[in-house]
Amino acid sequence: MSALTSLLLGGLAVFLGGWFLGNWAGDFSLLLFVLMMVTLAYWLAEKLFFLPLRRRAAQEAVNEWETEQRARGGALDQSARDHVLHRHMEQPWWLDWTAGLFPIILVVFFLRSFLFEPFKIPSGSMIPTLLVGDLILVNKYHYGVRLPVINKKIIALNDPQRGDVMVFRFPLNPSINYIKRVVGLPGDEVKYHNQQLSVNGQPVQTLGLDRFYNEDRLQYFKQFEEQLGTITHRILLEPSLPNRLKPDLSFSYRDNCVYSIDGVICKVPEGHYFMMGDNRDDSQDSRYWGFVPEENIVGRAFFVWMNFGDIKRVGPFH
Repeated sequence: MSALTSLLLGGLAVFLGGWFLGNWAGDFSLLLFVLMMVTLAYWLAEKLFFLPLRRRAAQEAVNEWETEQRARGGALDQSARDHVLHRHMEQPWWLDWTAGLFPIILVVFFLRSFLFEPFKIPSGSMIPTLLVGDLILVNKYHYGVRLPVINKKIIALNDPQRGDVMVFRFPLNPSINYIKRVVGLPGDEVKYHNQQLSVNGQPVQTLGLDRFYNEDRLQYFKQFEEQLGTITHRILLEPSLPNRLKPDLSFSYRDNCVYSIDGVICKVPEGHYFMMGDNRDDSQDSRYWGFVPEENIVGRAFFVWMNFGDIKRVGPFH
């Protein structure tokens, strides 16, 4: 068992190292589920087999020690007896690193699967709402309770609303999580022409704000306030820039979109959502790769819990 456990832990270390270095992709939910099941097997083996085995061995060792002490006429010192008992009851390292971790992994799996999941913002597509390096929390149950790994909804709760910041599985590669803002609901007509957003024929009004300074690029950008549904948020927009839409022609319901030199008009199919980044001129979103199906939803992002470069970033956002 020691050799088998060493092999399993070594394989896990290699996988995590390669994943961290970007040598291959992985599904963390699936990995956490596998770890939970493996440690559960060790935990059950410990409770049902190894622990009773050690107890019998420990009791036999104590009985043998007491017999030797009596034969020598020595006193039955309680501390010495406890030392013998502890030495034989001690868990081997391979059980400590497997069965001992099961309760912790179980709690993490439950919290991450059904309540809240942490994410790190990897790109600038949601600037100025979210900055690169923001560590955020995602509410996993806001849109309904889903089975972990397969992401199958079993209890329906709230529907996504225009303006929500949502994490979802990228439709063209579901192993990757994306974060964007909900712009179009099922049945909506979304029009984005000449940097002007319209939903169902109604232009979304924007209000000019002070210019936004991007510390990563050391540049100022035009900033506006926009309202989608009941949510008011900020966006970056440069109306003078030409449209540069180069869509992926392979996405589902491609025929629902009409592209022109001015931009794009899309009819959102049932069970799907149209997503856009707040950094409108630097965001690969539904304008390029199409609609997000309901089954790809991960949860609603709502809180920055840490940014190691700027502690003032901590707090809720819209």
